[in-house]
Amino acid sequence: MPIYNKLVRDAIPEIIEKTGKDFSIRTLEEDEYKTEVKKKLGEELEEYKEAATNEEAVEELADILELLHAAVKIHGSSIEELEQIRQAKAEKRGGFDKRIFLIEVEDD
Repeated sequence: MPIYNKLVRDAIPEIIEKTGKDFSIRTLEEDEYKTEVKKKLGEELEEYKEAATNEEAVEELADILELLHAAVKIHGSSIEELEQIRQAKAEKRGGFDKRIFLIEVEDD
């Protein structure tokens, strides 16, 4: 039986159960969950970076977004507050739409 030892989406046990396969799961403690969400976010980011098509990239971005929803809750916040912070930073410092690549800044 393959061993995964990773955070999975909530419906995965039901999906596996429907296949008739045996499996084992456990509920993570809060500190473990925080660690695993961060780990999973890194994995999904790597998968996004490796995406070969726009469709694959958007699929990975959806996974990242789902993990962002989980992560803000871990930190006692909400996706709405995250969006407010994003908007405030965009107003103060701009977004990334202009594709500006900083090469160097003269040192005083």
